[in-house]
Amino acid sequence: MAKLLYETRDRIAYLTLNRPEAKNAIDPELHELLWEAWEDFAADESADVAILTGAGDAFSAGADLKTYIPPIIKDSTPRWVRDNVATGLGGLTRGLHRIPKPTIAAVNGWALAGGLETALACDIRIASERAMFGSFEARRGYHHGDGGIVRLVNVCGAGIALELLPAAEQVARQILRNSQVAVRSAKETILDVIGRPLDDQLRIEALNAYACADPEETLGLLQRFYDRTDEGRAG
Repeated sequence: MAKLLYETRDRIAYLTLNRPEAKNAIDPELHELLWEAWEDFAADESADVAILTGAGDAFSAGADLKTYIPPIIKDSTPRWVRDNVATGLGGLTRGLHRIPKPTIAAVNGWALAGGLETALACDIRIASERAMFGSFEARRGYHHGDGGIVRLVNVCGAGIALELLPAAEQVARQILRNSQVAVRSAKETILDVIGRPLDDQLRIEALNAYACADPEETLGLLQRFYDRTDEGRAG
């Protein structure tokens, strides 16, 4: 079964994330498929606008925590962090973010972490009554690195971005459940990107996000997630 469905009708390109069994989490294969699809859309003279949505009851749960994130944490080097600046999750978040045609996110359910970043990367977001947004990266030892911080600052302002920083936690005790290294790096990123051009903002965020994670801490937190011993799995 194809992990990404792509078709055009009446000058509209329809992209559907098609991993409903994994809440449309983006694994390496889906990341590559999205990159190719966005390039096709940009070059397709028969399509003038794109709609991105997810199959099933979720828009996207973000980067796949079993197949996408662990190799990054285990194998990344300073050079990889630098090179990664050119390649954001799914392409639209960073790297293909200058596509001149309008893009619409039809958010039909959960849009978490990288799913939230993907929705924010679209020009327009239309949310159903079932849409839910969340940011839980700091629970795993890192923070948004694919446009989430930047676009929250740009769309909502620094005040809202700071409020959403600790995965929408509302009290100090809940903030303490997150990686404090990630929380502080995220706040530093928010303050550093204000007033800068978009490409500079995305570069700063990516460098900070992928350099702040401590492999031992993050892999341990991910293991708790896999083992279902993390009481904050769903916030």
